[in-house]
Amino acid sequence: MLRVMQQVLRFQPLYQERVWGGRVLETALGRALPAAAAPGRAPAPIGESWEIVDRPEAQSVILGGALGGLTLRQAIERHGADIMGPAWPRGRAFPILVKWLDCRERLSLQVHPPASVAPALKGEPKTENWYIAGCEPGAHLIVGLKRGVTRGRFERALAALTLEECVHRFPVGRGDSILVRSGQLHAIDGGNLILEIQQNSDTTYRVYDWGRAGLDGRPRALHIEQSLRSIAWDDFEPAPLRAAAAVAVIADAREFRIRREPLAAGATLRVAAGEQPRILSVAEGAVREIRAGGDATAALKRGDNVVLPYAGAFAFEAIEATVLLITENFSQPV
Repeated sequence: MLRVMQQVLRFQPLYQERVWGGRVLETALGRALPAAAAPGRAPAPIGESWEIVDRPEAQSVILGGALGGLTLRQAIERHGADIMGPAWPRGRAFPILVKWLDCRERLSLQVHPPASVAPALKGEPKTENWYIAGCEPGAHLIVGLKRGVTRGRFERALAALTLEECVHRFPVGRGDSILVRSGQLHAIDGGNLILEIQQNSDTTYRVYDWGRAGLDGRPRALHIEQSLRSIAWDDFEPAPLRAAAAVAVIADAREFRIRREPLAAGATLRVAAGEQPRILSVAEGAVREIRAGGDATAALKRGDNVVLPYAGAFAFEAIEATVLLITENFSQPV
């Protein structure tokens, strides 16, 4: 086993401007965001931070350690068996994309194509989970259709610009979460800070954008035909998982599973070697990694997302009351 695989893989965030974004990642997560493009201009609205990504158009770069400076793709190509497991195909991309979303304003009403129609549309399916890490009073999400809405009624409302009467909108609070599967109509209302853990896909079809202009001042492109072919017309009023629910597994999909692991200050989480790769996300609080001999590394704090390689054994001690999300079951063929 390579010594480098005892390394927790940390990454440089990739920040993305979005018309609906803001600057909350600076205050909520202590991030240093890109400054204004020119003196005198307002700072860029940062809607997304891509935390872990392995795509042709975007690559996470590893910070520090023996693999520091390599992209996630390069690391898997060179050490795929140790990072992902011995059966992992060398050319296969890391299957999960992790993002922080700062939704200052409402996102478009959109859908990701299910696997049954994605190839015909030349797109990729995307199942994703939203964990509400913070929200303003009165924050809402939109997922699914109101009970009884038909495709015909939806299309008439789309033509009349009255789609809000057709969608399922519900309030959320800090610590709530919801699994949004491919084919489910959805939007995020303004005032939400969300940790999104999703399939490695970037196919989104906008069906409605609330009459908004993009960063260039022009209406953003819509994908009406693709959306209508992708929407699950029998998906009515799905319920979120509330923070108060005493459950360990907050998302269990074919593509991945997410466990919520609360730790009291001083409690320890141990991860055995040789089971599977995992993603560790610090939703609240902070932990320090405990290495052999009792040595401690730099803390992982709220907002950090790291990969724990297949071949490594790890232990983390909570510095304060902490909530970790552990993403797993993504290294098998789907």
